[in-house]
Amino acid sequence: MARQGVGLLLLVALGCILAEADARSIEFLSVRVRTLLSASDHKYRDHEKPPLFANKVGPFHNPTETYKYYDLPFCPPVVLNEKVEDLGEVLNGDRMVTAAYDLSFKVDKEKETLCVQKLSVKDVRKFRDAVKNDYYFQMYYDDLPIWGFIGKIDPPDEKDARYYLFTHVHFDIQYNKDRVIEINVATDPLRTVDITEDAEVEVEFSYSAKWQEVDKAFEKRMDKYSRYSFLPQHLEIHWFSIINSCVTVLLLTGFLATILMRVLKNDFIKYSRDEETLEDQEETGWKYVHGDVFRFPKNKTLFAAVIGSGSQLLALTLCIFGLALVGVFYPYNRGALFTALVVLYALTSGVAGYVSASYYKQLEGTAWVRNIILTGCLFCGPLFLTFCFLNSVAWGSNSTAALPAGTIVIILLIWMLVTAPLLIIGGIAGKNNKAEFNAPVRTTKYPREIPPLPWYRSTVPQMAMAGFLPFSAIYIELYYIFASVWGHKVYTIYSILFIVFIILIIVTAFITIALTYFQLAVEDHEWWWRSVLCGGSTGLFIFGYCFYYYYARSDMSGFMQTSFFFGYMACVCYGFFLMLGTVGFRASLTFVRHIYRSIKCE
Repeated sequence: MARQGVGLLLLVALGCILAEADARSIEFLSVRVRTLLSASDHKYRDHEKPPLFANKVGPFHNPTETYKYYDLPFCPPVVLNEKVEDLGEVLNGDRMVTAAYDLSFKVDKEKETLCVQKLSVKDVRKFRDAVKNDYYFQMYYDDLPIWGFIGKIDPPDEKDARYYLFTHVHFDIQYNKDRVIEINVATDPLRTVDITEDAEVEVEFSYSAKWQEVDKAFEKRMDKYSRYSFLPQHLEIHWFSIINSCVTVLLLTGFLATILMRVLKNDFIKYSRDEETLEDQEETGWKYVHGDVFRFPKNKTLFAAVIGSGSQLLALTLCIFGLALVGVFYPYNRGALFTALVVLYALTSGVAGYVSASYYKQLEGTAWVRNIILTGCLFCGPLFLTFCFLNSVAWGSNSTAALPAGTIVIILLIWMLVTAPLLIIGGIAGKNNKAEFNAPVRTTKYPREIPPLPWYRSTVPQMAMAGFLPFSAIYIELYYIFASVWGHKVYTIYSILFIVFIILIIVTAFITIALTYFQLAVEDHEWWWRSVLCGGSTGLFIFGYCFYYYYARSDMSGFMQTSFFFGYMACVCYGFFLMLGTVGFRASLTFVRHIYRSIKCE
């Protein structure tokens, strides 16, 4: 406290010297500094002003389409100060500025006039369009989010409806001793202005505030937002649906695993008898292709890059789950998830470099520089191109979803100074790795011809079969995730999401192993790329679900929102394709090594 006091005096003295301020400006500066110090620990004295920031406005059904609060002609404060935001907040579309409301600690207000403003015809049209598109506003008071609507249509869904602008806002604030616990905002439906006609209107914007003392602990003030979107009965249905889905999928997986194990056991018995009694008999089935099954795939550079990128995304996902399970991503921790994604992606790039270069060396590749470059661009390249297009759309719409040039420079610096060096270091380590691809059987000089197969044995039908079972394991959970990411619901049950993710990995691994066995059993030895495509096919099912969710389960509309939804979801589904394709390949490789190690092949 002594250091804070000395710092406060120095700041006040410096303000006097530089600005030659009068007593009033000195008092303002000292109050401002005290407010900043109080906001750091959320403790306030009577009549002190907790920070209140106006964040953004936008259509309720288009969560990405947001604009600056004062893009609408509200009453601005005398001094419009922008809050210094971190990387995650900017990526989240937050653009916070000081609000004009005076919500001093423990000070009730019956009705305070914010300003009397004469709206021009242009201003009236802006507000009318906002009311027509169901605009909401968002603010933060002492880091607590608050929302309200701009106006209303009465009667709704009628041709002769009237448009009304809310002019009065009431704040209900709860406190415990010297800390703010909860805040709610309500607009007064009786205090409105008719803005249906294109005419100048004089509007009195006003507000009121009511403080109430409660005994709720400060540490529990965010619990309200955890329960905000999922009522107890909905949560019960959620748990029941997920458990039912997981049990069904696991039973089906177990049933198929039992059948596969019995078939394999019969194969082992058959082949052991052939070795003892019928050595001259022609081999059939998967043993017949033992000289080709470990023949390296085509396009080795691309194949190794896919495995490296998928391994990085798997490591990134596990790290994100680790942070979520320890409580880092609590409700409305602004931008924490986006910050974690950027930082962890940069830090895990060494995984991509190492795995890709290591596999590339085992596959006897020589152009390892090209391999590392392709690994670095395989996921980042499409993501960067998508971002450039969508950011241009947001810039054209003057939306807060558009990243400022400074933020883009920061992300590029992170990529150049952290991601690229770690990728190269990982690639060098993987290239120098002593591990070799030790195949349990020898590969023949010339590949065998694959016999003609029925249409359902081709790649596309096999991908459809491979993706359906894993997708059915996560189908129900996808709705809750989409409603959180592309809506206003709050997702907090990360434990069950992690369980569903583990089940997704297990089911993907198993179904890919099963299809790899069936592929080898019909003497089709080109399983390398097939295992990647079958494992990653769940990503295509998720992208198909995006169309169902957008057109059947949501009310999103407009070019910008549609572009953002399908653009970024395409990148997410592509990431799932790489990650689950890697899981499918690794599982299939382990399986193939095991079965050919268990039999004698000449």
